[in-house]
Amino acid sequence: MSSTSVQQQKTVFIWFRQDLRITDNQALTAAVKMARQQRLPLKAVYIATPVQWQRHDVGPRQLDFMQRHLRCLQQALAMLGIELSLWCCDTFEDVLLLWQQQLEQQRAVAIFAGREPEINEQRRDQQLLDAGLPLNLTDEHCLLAPGSVRNQSGEMYRVFTPFFKRWREMASRKAFVPLPPPAPLASAISVPAPITLPVALGNSESWRAGEGEAKQRLQQFVLQAAEDYAQQRDFPAIDGTSSLSPYLALGVLSPRQCLVTLLATFPEAIVDDTSPARTWLAELVWREFYRHLLVAFPHLCMGVSFNPLGSDIQWRQADEDFAAWCEGRTGYPIVDAAMRQLNQIGWMHNRLRMIVASFLTKHLLIDWRRGERWFRRQLLDGDLAANNGGWQWSAGTGCDAQPYFRIFNPMTQSEKFDPDASFIKRYVPEVADWSLKQIHHPEQRSHAQLFTVSDYPLPIVEHSAARARALDRLSVLKKAN
Repeated sequence: MSSTSVQQQKTVFIWFRQDLRITDNQALTAAVKMARQQRLPLKAVYIATPVQWQRHDVGPRQLDFMQRHLRCLQQALAMLGIELSLWCCDTFEDVLLLWQQQLEQQRAVAIFAGREPEINEQRRDQQLLDAGLPLNLTDEHCLLAPGSVRNQSGEMYRVFTPFFKRWREMASRKAFVPLPPPAPLASAISVPAPITLPVALGNSESWRAGEGEAKQRLQQFVLQAAEDYAQQRDFPAIDGTSSLSPYLALGVLSPRQCLVTLLATFPEAIVDDTSPARTWLAELVWREFYRHLLVAFPHLCMGVSFNPLGSDIQWRQADEDFAAWCEGRTGYPIVDAAMRQLNQIGWMHNRLRMIVASFLTKHLLIDWRRGERWFRRQLLDGDLAANNGGWQWSAGTGCDAQPYFRIFNPMTQSEKFDPDASFIKRYVPEVADWSLKQIHHPEQRSHAQLFTVSDYPLPIVEHSAARARALDRLSVLKKAN
């Protein structure tokens, strides 16, 4: 910064990242408070980093959803008298220079932003702090800050159940009160032009954008579905999940808003094991668990198996099998329906995520990292912590992972969780006229039926043989179990 900085206009900045909302936004609230108290201008910025997004495999659909929410945020801030500017640079390495260039004409007395758990994001922030920028980071992506939930030895938990127990003990003593939107700083301003991200976008129109939509979905779920969530969450044909993950991933909704809304209807959820809301509470805390792990073990951000024995697994390259899995043509209707749902709308039911991940890593013996990357590119709710945690859980290489010898049978999973095949038929219309037995047990089809029943492919792998192969190859993980 130049030696004339004392003559520059003093400015407060709010830097939006994975927190595209004005309600319950600690960084925004702090920025508005300082600007009001010191009678300083407040400027809001969002920094687009297209090359970095490409490196991180951020999908076109999520980028489209992001742009739509940035435009909603732009309108909401304008009503508070705050203009949201879009700054652009290629990568996180360029962010420091960008800030220095922007601040040549205005001195930042404070830059408020929400902390992010990923290693590259943390390194970016540390670079700014080391350079002397007045960056003030708030912890709001988790209900309890990473590093605060530890065992008696002061270490991060490596198993979810004791983490959940300790988390509940701590949360039960804490008052969670979401922050309201800040009061306007000035009269409403007009928006000069909608924000346009400098990247190729997908189509996220299957999901409505905006804080209002996210809050409405949350309220509706808690009031109408949370009580039955434990019984309905595993059935993809039923609208029994919250479908809030795309909004949480971009920070359109905060985890504190989720918890407080849940407790308003189920005040006993944290302390009572029998609460009907306990199962969904556990899902919120699984999100926390994976984020705490990411901070405690940053190598997880780098495609490394949590269990070091995972590096000894001999994965198959099997490009044709991988393509069949990606495109939803494995010959197992439940797997193919799930993958087609992902490819069509950028979202997949959680039970199905487990089924297809187990199928890729165990039936096809293909490296979990390839599946994780495909998911990241397709998902509207792409989130490194949850995506990595889920994939390593399925592969048996992660923290508190599914044992390597537990291999989902896609046929029994199909029968159990889509018994009338209504979900399957929605996404795999080729089997609409099949009997339920044929749908759930595709291995029983003969080669003659391949042409007489439909053009749907035969299974690319036989379950029993694939299971035996997986048990052999994945046995290198046995020492850890």
